[in-house]
Amino acid sequence: MTEAYIYDAVRTPRGKGRKDGSLHEVTSARLSAQVLNAVKDRNNLEGHAVEDVIWGNVTQVGEQGGCLARTAVLASELDQSIPGLAINRFCASGMEAVNLAANQVKGGAGEAYIAGGVEMMGRVAMGSDGAAIAVDPSIAMDTYFVPQGISADIIATEYGFSRDDADALAVQSQNRAKAAWDDNRFDKSIITVRDQNGLAILDHDEYMRPGTDMQSLGALKASFKDMGEVMPGFDKVALMKYPHLERINHIHHAGNSSGIVDGAAGVLIGSKEFGEKFGLKPRARIRATAKIGTDPTIMLTGPVPVTHKILADNGMAISDIDLFEVNEAFASVVLRFMQAFDVDDSKVNVNGGSIAMGHPLGATGAIIIGTLLDEMERSDKEVGLATLCIASGMGAATIIERV
Repeated sequence: MTEAYIYDAVRTPRGKGRKDGSLHEVTSARLSAQVLNAVKDRNNLEGHAVEDVIWGNVTQVGEQGGCLARTAVLASELDQSIPGLAINRFCASGMEAVNLAANQVKGGAGEAYIAGGVEMMGRVAMGSDGAAIAVDPSIAMDTYFVPQGISADIIATEYGFSRDDADALAVQSQNRAKAAWDDNRFDKSIITVRDQNGLAILDHDEYMRPGTDMQSLGALKASFKDMGEVMPGFDKVALMKYPHLERINHIHHAGNSSGIVDGAAGVLIGSKEFGEKFGLKPRARIRATAKIGTDPTIMLTGPVPVTHKILADNGMAISDIDLFEVNEAFASVVLRFMQAFDVDDSKVNVNGGSIAMGHPLGATGAIIIGTLLDEMERSDKEVGLATLCIASGMGAATIIERV
């Protein structure tokens, strides 16, 4: 089987996902096009250089609707002979794009792909697509649907994580992100976003709050307590599913949950022959990919079973992994991963994560793969694993190995 290599990984900075965010004036297609142009220019790609652009985004409605991948290609400087495929695996959409591209290369269906994703959360509101699992009573009732914040609090309750545990992880994420930016650790991947006139509008992750401490987080109100206990009373739904829990402990708030941001990221994946054709040196090979379905109510536990699966399928142990990127959708997700595998936090999200820098849903999977690769090169590590929890109960993972 053909090996699939990563030749490049780029991302935009993450802008605050609101009207006063620096990227608010940029559409999803235009932001995606800037990433595609960067991949093209950095690697001197010409003509039908890649088989396809596979692009993930979660809220596929309005300007993010249709086949956004093809729209982004046409908005970019890529050759119009390159098609586009839009995909949606919720928060793992960017990772699934990369994994799908890698497996296409491995299977001989084209020599190279650009894969990644985008989400403009300040322009296209999360949930505005009206997902059936949340709004169709015939499905929501059968699956004991609760919002993700409630799911995160269920994890905390089930596995014994306190608010102080979650807040401490959040402070660590902020401190690590600041240290990474101060040390220029993202320089290899970050591109500056420019407006229609070519003027720079964002060159750094603007959601970060580096002054965050336990005291400031302690003053925040639990975000999901009211929707759980009062109206519409999702705690009662959760307790019907998990009657062994006496009550749901609501520990999550804006400071220990992922930030709502805008952003995009892309990864250039190809065979050895593709690299030789364009004079490119591979940075890593995609050793393995995996996905799995999980309990749709607690919903966010996917990183644990999918990591078990990817390791077992490839004859590996957790000790074979040097570095981990576990998306910080909520603090309890990462805490549960480290608890399940007894992984030291010095190996997990060493440059901060989505709590500090934000979670642009469709892009995050590609972002954390690029972040993992950059850090593996910087710290001279060989094998890394990236994984995400996914809405409605799924998990995805990718293992990369430097070459």
